[in-house]
Amino acid sequence: MNSGRHTSLYIYPADNYLIYRMTQKLKKVGAYLGVNFIIAVAIVFFLAPQDFMSWEEFRTVGDDVLYSFTLCITLGWGNERLNHWLNKYVSWIHHPTKRFVLNTVTLLSYSFLVSLLVAYIFIQLFFVDDPSGIPFAVYVKQTYIPMIIAVVLTAFLTSRGFLLSWRQAAIEAEKLKTERVASQYETLKNQVNPHFLFNSLNALTSLVYEDQDQAAKFIKKLADVYRYVLDNQQKEVVPLDEELQFVKSYIFLQKMRFEDNFTVDIQIPPDVQAMIPPLSLQMLAENAIKHNIISDDQPLHLRITVEQDKFLRVENNLQPKRTYEYSSGLGLKNICSRYAYLSEKEVEVQDGPQYFTVKLPLLTLQPA
Repeated sequence: MNSGRHTSLYIYPADNYLIYRMTQKLKKVGAYLGVNFIIAVAIVFFLAPQDFMSWEEFRTVGDDVLYSFTLCITLGWGNERLNHWLNKYVSWIHHPTKRFVLNTVTLLSYSFLVSLLVAYIFIQLFFVDDPSGIPFAVYVKQTYIPMIIAVVLTAFLTSRGFLLSWRQAAIEAEKLKTERVASQYETLKNQVNPHFLFNSLNALTSLVYEDQDQAAKFIKKLADVYRYVLDNQQKEVVPLDEELQFVKSYIFLQKMRFEDNFTVDIQIPPDVQAMIPPLSLQMLAENAIKHNIISDDQPLHLRITVEQDKFLRVENNLQPKRTYEYSSGLGLKNICSRYAYLSEKEVEVQDGPQYFTVKLPLLTLQPA
């Protein structure tokens, strides 16, 4: 039964958004076509201003405007798409010379072929009654003016692409600087926090009475740890052998605390010449100690190896603590961020079920 109520069409928010997106897209397309049409008319007027002096002459420029408009659309849109495609595969920052050559050759080759094709179509369909006897040189001649425009367009897109990439690189460098400062703070905090100092000094107190030689070695290793942090915290990369020596000093201090419950196996061939971000190995070792149970029944085993001369593999058996311990998550995140800036290779993380593994790409950069 009809209750007499009036029904009305209700447009859901999702529909409103879709309509809004379609409207904005149509406006953008309309503006793009309008600008290209104005440019096309301006080109025809520049080349043949006499055709705009009378109505009789003006009626004959329709084909010329359509020809110019077609060239503007195909050259502008195609060159922009090609430039966008090249951005995905060849970076201005990492390969500037290669990118400049590819930009120039690709965009100008496309412009010449499209100009030649458009000229052929319009000559065949609009400009002459009998196109069968037209030599190929006539078609090539029609590409001269479009190629001049293409050179200007290529120069604009090339300059714009380089400047935008340079700007993005500057932003990423500033972001990396901020992350590096945060990493330095976190590393120093981990090293100088009261628990670390208390455990180190407590172990040192016992050693002074039991084994003075061992106590002296302990003090030297502790000094080595702090000296390395202060000397290398500003650097982007350090030699792998220097980082390993630092980690061995750090592990020596930790083994004083955990004794045989914490074992470390380092198997790095002496001929491996590579670079890694400083303090990255220490962060991974610290994470393993911080998040896993270490006891007589459940010893922690840390293993550092080289995989296929491409990755530094850091692996520990997984036995997470049952009680929650706060972690900022900055260490591993910062390592990944620094690698994203330094190399196209990514840090690989494998969590469980029995082992926690991090693969650090070996770099071939020179130390800063």
